[in-house]
Amino acid sequence: MAPPAKPPISRASADKGDAAIGSVHAHSLLAGLNLDTAIRLRWALRDIRAERTAWSPVSPDDLAALIELGLIEMRNEIPALTYEGRGAID
Repeated sequence: MAPPAKPPISRASADKGDAAIGSVHAHSLLAGLNLDTAIRLRWALRDIRAERTAWSPVSPDDLAALIELGLIEMRNEIPALTYEGRGAID
């Protein structure tokens, strides 16, 4: 009698694992900052995700910090979340 076959791993479950790893890494990027800075940058990420930067602009220093951390990138002069940036606020 053959041993039971392992069920195949679906791409959805693999994606969830990848997202969890990215989220942990993104959270650790913000964890190394002081509390006030981490909170301010997390709110800036939320504003960028919600496309509120036209009426609630993110400071140039915060944009530079988020770019340096790899959490956002500029696309046609508009900030956009990276994969790590989405993980930092999810």
